[in-house]
Amino acid sequence: LGNLSGDPYILHTNVFIQGKGNREQQFYLWFDPTRNFHTYSIAWSAQHIILLVDNVPIRLFKNAESMGVPFPKNQPMRIYSSLWNADDWATRGGLVKTDWSKAPFTAYYRNFRASTSTSTSTFSDSAFQTQELDAYGRRRLRWVQKNFMI
Repeated sequence: LGNLSGDPYILHTNVFIQGKGNREQQFYLWFDPTRNFHTYSIAWSAQHIILLVDNVPIRLFKNAESMGVPFPKNQPMRIYSSLWNADDWATRGGLVKTDWSKAPFTAYYRNFRASTSTSTSTFSDSAFQTQELDAYGRRRLRWVQKNFMI
């Protein structure tokens, strides 16, 4: 999400189930995403969805259907990435307006891959089949949520 020069960038996440979101979480990024390419990943299993940035878990959405919380399981996964004018709410609560003199606005993607399985050091070898975070991954998730979650 937009920012003032020098302010941290905000990553906005949401999980949609049966067409409904309302599961937003936002995170200050601990780096400037405009300086270099970064890896944004989603590990999705029947147990949970894990969102990662540069192999660091930032969000864990657990399957809590047994407690009445919907979980996305009845339709294929879709990924959306967009640039849109949300300066009425997203940019510091609407305080910062879009500078249209800098248009057009563009996003670049490099080495985009979508696959049904992959290997990452965030998961231990034995836990990867169920996509459980290992001890290091759980510590990193707590670090991000404590220091960067809004």
